[in-house]
Formats: sequence, C-alpha cells, structure tokens
Amino acid sequence: MTTRFPNGLTTAAQNEPMGNFVLPDITKAHIYFNDFDTYTAADWTVTETGVATQALANGDGGLLLVTNAAADDDASFSQKVGESFLMVAGKKAWFEAKFQVSDATQSDVVFGLQITDTTPLAVTDGIFFLKADASTTVNLLVEKDSTATTTAVATLADATDIRLSFYYNGVDKILAFADGVAVASSVVTNLPDDEELTVSFGIQNGEAVAKTMTIDYILAAKER
Repeated sequence: MTTRFPNGLTTAAQNEPMGNFVLPDITKAHIYFNDFDTYTAADWTVTETGVATQALANGDGGLLLVTNAAADDDASFSQKVGESFLMVAGKKAWFEAKFQVSDATQSDVVFGLQITDTTPLAVTDGIFFLKADASTTVNLLVEKDSTATTTAVATLADATDIRLSFYYNGVDKILAFADGVAVASSVVTNLPDDEELTVSFGIQNGEAVAKTMTIDYILAAKER
C-alpha cells in the first residue's frame, strides 16, 4: 500500500518561503544529477590521449559509454564545465556514481569531485575514487594541495556494475560506501576547502588494448 500525504511533505520550517510547499524543499541543497538519457558534449571538458569516444548507449535507465583507442595509456577524462562544489565546514555533501569498466585490472579509473585539470589521475585537489593500473582496489582520496589521505573502499570486477558513494558530514568525517554499504571512513585533514570542485570521471588503458567505461548515473550534492 502506497503511503499518502495528500497535504504535502516538506523539509522547510513553517515560516520559510517554502514552508507551505507540498514537496521537500529542493532549494536546501545544490544538486547535480545526470542519468545520461541525454549527453551534451559542450557540458564537459574532455582530455583525451588517442582518439576516444563518449556517446549514449542502449540500456535501461540511460547509459554513457566511454571508449578509448587501443594504445597503452590511451585515455578519456571528462570534467563538467564549471567548478560548482566547494567543501565548507558545517555543510554536508554527497557523491554517488554507478558504473562499470571492461577491464578491472588493466586500467586506471577515476570518479568523484576534482578541480579542473588535464591530469585527473594526478590531480592536486579533490575528493574522489581512484583505481590504479594492475590493481583492482578502489581507494577514496581526500586531497588538498597534492597531499592526500587514502582509504581503500572496494574491489572492482570486469564488466560488473559498482555503486561508489561518499558522504561528508560537514564536520570531521567522510564515509565511503560500495553498493550502498558503508565500508570505510576518512578524516578531513586534507579536505580541499579552498578550491571549487567539479564532477570528474575517466579511464586510461593499462595495456595496448582498448578499454571502456559504462556510466549509469552520477549524483553530486551539497547543503547550501
């Protein structure tokens, strides 16, 4: 039986502008969500080595397929145009992405919030998931001015969806999740709180074989 709230449901105080709005007050947070039913190339700063493609693919829920060329270290990195997320004490933040890669071992993979940079695998500032070539371990990096706190969070498998998430409590902790389960936590010693960040993702070949990344969705949000 569906639970019904015919008078509405709100997260706003009664005396606020949205106090009588019939839905949760979406102005409480800055929210970016992309389900990849559409893809606009101009929305992204793309750094490629070799000739890569980024295109919609058939699949339930909307999919973006990233395909590299076939040389070793060929790569495709995408960063949303406009850095619009700043980590601030007292403001909670969230990130989640669901994706898979064709080769969990022979590839470098990055996903998260970073400054705009032509080398996302070696960026100076961000909160992001990183998997290195020749490993299947995914780490969460909390990095400021090239100094990072690194925490192991998950194991990647070939052609298998994984859902990676983090939650900053606005105070002293960042929780990491894999497939909806809390698996680790990180301190905020190296929280990048002096740089705006943007949604970032990409894959680099670890051998002379073309690799692919298929993305279902990306969510990033922060309290205003």
